[in-house]
Amino acid sequence: MIEVTQRISLDDGELEFSYVRAAGPGGQNVNKVSSAVQMRFDARRSPSLPNDVSIRLQRLAGSRLTQDGVIVISASRFRDQQRNRADAIERLVELIRKAEPAPVKRKVTKPTRAAREKRLEGKAKRGAVKSMRQRPMGD
Repeated sequence: MIEVTQRISLDDGELEFSYVRAAGPGGQNVNKVSSAVQMRFDARRSPSLPNDVSIRLQRLAGSRLTQDGVIVISASRFRDQQRNRADAIERLVELIRKAEPAPVKRKVTKPTRAAREKRLEGKAKRGAVKSMRQRPMGD
């Protein structure tokens, strides 16, 4: 069980891992060992996520989301498999934590009286400048 927040925790069975060879540091060992991790998480069908969190998570995932609603996270920052696996899990947990809080609704407000007056004064001043650019009336 992976604890994400107080009300959300993921079952280990919901995460699917595959290991591939990674590019980058590692010397000759990089050609022999599959240390990079590709983790898949089905955000659309996950029983652990509430529906509203799942929708926000899919929107946040961006290019990591497949058409089937599966989030694919690749991790190859470290040289060993276990650290890359932990890195991929941590990145998914962070993504879910960002998606968890509901967006705050904006309260509709009116501009203050002073703000309205300031705006009208600015408009009048700008209109006066533009009227000075016109051709004189007598010509």
